[in-house]
Amino acid sequence: MSAQPLYVNDDDFFPANDEHERWEHRGYEMVVGLEVHVELATQTKLFSASPNRFGDEPNTNIDPVTLGLPGALPVLNRHAVELAMRLGLALNCRVQKSTFARKNYFYPDMPKAYQISQYDEPINADGWLDLPDGFRVGIERGHLEEDTGKSTHVGGAGGRIHGSDYSLIDFNRAGVPLVEIVSRPDIRHPEQAKAYVSELRSILVAVGASDAKMEEGSMRVDANVSVRKPGADFNTRCEIKNVNSVRSVGRAIEYEAKRQIALHEAGEPVIQQTRHWDENDGKTHTLRSKEDADDYRYFLEPDLVVVDPGPEWIERVRAALPPLPAARREVLASMSGQPANSEAVLLVVERDQDAYVLEVGKQSGDVGLALKHVKEAPDLATVVPAGRLATLTTMESNSAVTATQAKTIVESMIAGEHERDPEAIAAALGFEAMESSELESMVDAAIAEQPDAWAKFCAGEGKAMGALVGAVMKASKGQADGKAVTALLNAKKS
Repeated sequence: MSAQPLYVNDDDFFPANDEHERWEHRGYEMVVGLEVHVELATQTKLFSASPNRFGDEPNTNIDPVTLGLPGALPVLNRHAVELAMRLGLALNCRVQKSTFARKNYFYPDMPKAYQISQYDEPINADGWLDLPDGFRVGIERGHLEEDTGKSTHVGGAGGRIHGSDYSLIDFNRAGVPLVEIVSRPDIRHPEQAKAYVSELRSILVAVGASDAKMEEGSMRVDANVSVRKPGADFNTRCEIKNVNSVRSVGRAIEYEAKRQIALHEAGEPVIQQTRHWDENDGKTHTLRSKEDADDYRYFLEPDLVVVDPGPEWIERVRAALPPLPAARREVLASMSGQPANSEAVLLVVERDQDAYVLEVGKQSGDVGLALKHVKEAPDLATVVPAGRLATLTTMESNSAVTATQAKTIVESMIAGEHERDPEAIAAALGFEAMESSELESMVDAAIAEQPDAWAKFCAGEGKAMGALVGAVMKASKGQADGKAVTALLNAKKS
């Protein structure tokens, strides 16, 4: 049988009716579980005092424990345990007594030839994560472990070991504390997977557990993908290793699902294996056969004691948790009048700019208008005081300036013109509210000039309104208030 991956045309792809419920292709659905590895934001490594820093010269943040030298003993980092507890509580997990085990395997970037991890007794278990659209993904576990070193393969194609001239190993990352968050196989659509990774990243940053910079490798995603007929038992899965962007997560699992469907339809078996996602050709490629737990020969780490946080420590950590992204979205939604899962609310909270928008409201501004402006011009939150934006939103809501004019004023405020005072900028640009009689005459002129558009508008064709409003805006050089124009058109229609 051919070992070559079978490719299925993108033209054959069609989503289910609700794209956030189930992906379907040729009568199959995908089944996805994600394993997300997160480097914790500690000063030192998990079992030694070497620095936990990104970007230092290779092989400078090392010590006998990192290098696995004989006689070097691990000492657990208490702060790493607390960060893992923070994350577990934010993911609705049960924080419990846990133990460390030796996971035995040899790679060049694992100097001890085993990894200290948690196996049958993880620190976090049985949680869940709710996506912005309300879909719930179960969390199987979130366990502590040490990271490996990093290999760089020089020469060849794609930076892989096969065909390379030689390899370099940097042990700076070896021993960095990780939490591996393992989801249940609840995901049925690429968009759900992307939303899960995005929401998890927001939670990590919010609780201070990690900077979650995927481009630096402090957050890495492994995707376990299989396909089946809806309602059937699970089939053989393949694991896609180390996907390093949200967009790539969606692309990788979709390609892999299609590859497996093609194998099923060709009568060929899906072989359980670990695969690599190649961003350049948009395909997954075989790395190695997939190991099972028995292959790692787990056994209890003899040099570390049981970790038992106790209820008092757990409750202290719980009480210190900040508001999580979902709760912040609800607050912003209630104050702005926008749905909690709207693009504007999601984006502003993800950028950590919701406090700025709410401050505009505290200073008597319009939160809904502030949300719109910050979504479209994120630099507002860094260079324009909330009070200045509050003034602009008041001017806009009172029709002292139009939405188009407000957008121009925002650009001038960001540029620092007239001390970022919106009233001074409006005066300098000659923005003044139009007299109602002048505006009405422009509306009448637009109707007279475009009788076909007016007839269609009166017949109920909503698109025709755009042509009429556009004509008024052009005649007024952008000074007309679009809402006022629409109101006049509707009044004249009735």
